[in-house]
Amino acid sequence: MSQNSGINLGRVAVLFGGTSGEREVSLMSGQGVLEALRARGVDAHAFDPATQALSDLKAQGFDRCFIALHGRGGEDGTLQGALEWLGIPYTGSGVAASSVAMDKTMTKKLWASEGIPTPRYRTFTSLEVQSLDESALAELVTNLGLPLIVKPPHEGSSIGVTKVKAFAELRAALNLAAQLDDHVLCEEFIAGDEVTCAVLGQGVTARALPVVRIAAPDGAYDYQNKYFTDSVQYHCPSGLPVAEEAALQNWVLKAFRALGCRGWGRADVMIRASDRQPFLLEMNTSPGMTSHSLVPMSAKAAGIDYPDLCVQVLSQACLDRGPGQ
Repeated sequence: MSQNSGINLGRVAVLFGGTSGEREVSLMSGQGVLEALRARGVDAHAFDPATQALSDLKAQGFDRCFIALHGRGGEDGTLQGALEWLGIPYTGSGVAASSVAMDKTMTKKLWASEGIPTPRYRTFTSLEVQSLDESALAELVTNLGLPLIVKPPHEGSSIGVTKVKAFAELRAALNLAAQLDDHVLCEEFIAGDEVTCAVLGQGVTARALPVVRIAAPDGAYDYQNKYFTDSVQYHCPSGLPVAEEAALQNWVLKAFRALGCRGWGRADVMIRASDRQPFLLEMNTSPGMTSHSLVPMSAKAAGIDYPDLCVQVLSQACLDRGPGQ
C-alpha cells in the first residue's frame, strides 16, 4: 500500500478518550491510530467526545470516523447510534452488534443458542449481590466450581475482574463487580491456554487473523499487565497445532458473524487443557490499538503493518442504513 493511499478517504475524525473506565487506554490507542493514518496520507484529526459535542462532527465536515474508544459510551452502541443519526460512516460494528457484544451475558446467551462453546455462568443484579447469603454463595461454588471468575459484564480491559480461588474471596469479588455494573457475571474458570483471535471484514468475506497465545505471570492477564508492563509473553505464531488453530479461527468467525459484527473485532478464548476444547469468552468490537495490543500483533504476523491495518479498518467504515434510507 502506498504512502498516499489514504488520501481518498476524506476528512476523518479519530474518536478517542471518552468518559469510560478505559479512557487511559483509549488515549493511547487513538494517538497511535491518528499518527498511523497521517503517515498514510489520511486527513485525520483528533476528536475527544469527552470535551467535544458529537454534533461538531457534522459541523466540522467529517466524512467518516475511526472509533478508537473503548468501553461504555464508545463501544456499546450508543455512539454508533449517534453517528447513524448524524449520517457519518464509522469503523467497526453497527448499533445492535456493538450493544450485544458489550454485554458479555447477552453475548453468551446468543452464542449458546448458536452452539458456540462458552463457559458455564450465573448472573446476578447488583441488588441481588447484596442479599446473597452463605448458602447461596455455596450453591454458586457448587455449580461453577473453584476457581471461578467474577466480572462486571459491561466493562472491558479486565476492569473489575477477579479470579476467585477460595470461598472466602467470593463476596469481595462480587461486591467489587457490583460497584462497577448493574449486573455481575460469575463464570466457570477454564484452565488451559489463553488465546485471542482477530477478525477483519464482514459477512462471508470476513477472515480470521493468526491466533495470539498469551502467557501472563501467574495467569494474571489483568489491566496492569495488559497495558503497563512487559511481563506478559505473547506468542504469534501461537505455537498451537495447525489444525487446532484453524478450528479455533472457524469458531471465532462463526461467533463474529452470529453477533452481526463487521469491520473488525477480536475474540478472547480459553482452550481447556484437559481436552483442547475452546471456550469463547467475549467479542471486542473496538479492540485496543496500543503498543501492547493484540490486533496489531496478529495483523503483523499476517503481513499487515500497523498503518496499513488502520487504513484497512477505516476503509470499511459504513452505516447500518444504506444511502437514502
